[in-house]
Amino acid sequence: MRLWRPAGAGINLAGDGKVTVGSRALWGRRLPEWPVPRRAKGAAVHSAARALIWPVGLGLLPGLLAAGSFAAPARAAPARAAPARAAPARAAAGPASRDGQGVAGGPAAPAGLPFAVTSVPVPSSRAGGRPPPRRLFPADALVVGRRTLPPSLLAAIRRLPGVASAVAVDAGRITVDGVFADVLGVDPVAFRPFAAGPTARSPALWRNVAAGAVAVSWTMGSQERLSLTRPVAVTGARALRLPVAGFGTVGIGDVDAVVSRAVAARLGLPTANAIVISAPRARLGRLVAQLRRLAPPGAGVAALVSQVLPGRAVAALAGAVGVSAGTMAGLTSAQVARFLAAATSRVGMPYVWGGDGPRAFDCSGLVQWSLAQAGVVMPRVAADQARTGPMVPLSQLRPGDLLFYHTDPTAPGYISHVAIYLGHGLMVQAPQPGMDVQIVPADFGAGFAGAIRVIPRIAAVVAASPAG
Repeated sequence: MRLWRPAGAGINLAGDGKVTVGSRALWGRRLPEWPVPRRAKGAAVHSAARALIWPVGLGLLPGLLAAGSFAAPARAAPARAAPARAAPARAAAGPASRDGQGVAGGPAAPAGLPFAVTSVPVPSSRAGGRPPPRRLFPADALVVGRRTLPPSLLAAIRRLPGVASAVAVDAGRITVDGVFADVLGVDPVAFRPFAAGPTARSPALWRNVAAGAVAVSWTMGSQERLSLTRPVAVTGARALRLPVAGFGTVGIGDVDAVVSRAVAARLGLPTANAIVISAPRARLGRLVAQLRRLAPPGAGVAALVSQVLPGRAVAALAGAVGVSAGTMAGLTSAQVARFLAAATSRVGMPYVWGGDGPRAFDCSGLVQWSLAQAGVVMPRVAADQARTGPMVPLSQLRPGDLLFYHTDPTAPGYISHVAIYLGHGLMVQAPQPGMDVQIVPADFGAGFAGAIRVIPRIAAVVAASPAG
């Protein structure tokens, strides 16, 4: 999910695979043009998807922006009940990307980093604190604007049929030790139930956030080798040095950092310019349409999950909710040939977190760059790419289909890796730091979250959506 990308800013898909980051205006503010290290995350931060689930074996992604589990089986919807949701995409052991860490079929954590939410008390945090929330609210949709959203909008959203809860947050873009990250400023008590389960249940992490520290995603903490005992440089409209609250993914889209609202104000983030919504029993298409009618002009609305409707799987897409596989054209044979030729031509080039080509890649960067060579506009991160077409059963896989995985132990349903199916049981992927783009046997093991077939018109909608 891309929290905000004004028209004309963001991804440059002119065919060179480069991403514009330095001067783009986010959340109505223009950030300074910092020199971006090659390993920086680039213009896109990862997006959340709940999980590609299997209605009878294969399924769709259940949370494209927030919490969930990418390979959880869809539950049968009771009579007259809302459609089953795909669990949010969160990571377990499996593949890797700028969106996640670990290779398909390989280890998911760097040496020395445990598979858990990790934190140490910061000096100003208090012992004890609130117990974990009794009930979690998986994020199903997001409304985001450049400026403060009116309190009346939050009240109206909470009254919508099927909405279980909604919370206002401050949303913007910062750098953490020079690496771009989308950030949320939150009330730790109010927001905690919307985080991914393992992260929501970590009392130390949320005590630290309340005390003024910055929580970073497990992916950012591991790939950037941040330390729990060393402060990091956090820069928005102002530059601060903040202790690290812990490594824990909230499971909401591209969000790699969470701070308290007091810290968000010091960083210059807009106040209450986004609303996270949990509506597990609502029809997503109807919910998104209602949110768009309520939202002020210029605000973006994104569905964060997928639904399995009776008889067919439907991707819950920003701007394309309810599009079925048979209604739109997929890649042409010529596009598939150019796509696969471009991807396989990168074999041997290094994995770099945030790499988007043409000579260094992370997993989703390889997909985006390769499809750009075929004239197809794709969103930047794996969780968004998982929303660019209908799910495909394994028995119907074709060359050019995308394979998705989850690898983040702090958000077990978060979609964090993507590979490209080549046919004959092979796939090409950019695996993880220290490895190169490679062709390997396709992995359909425990970390596998599902497969989709790209529909260019849907991909363009997802790539262009200001909220995701």
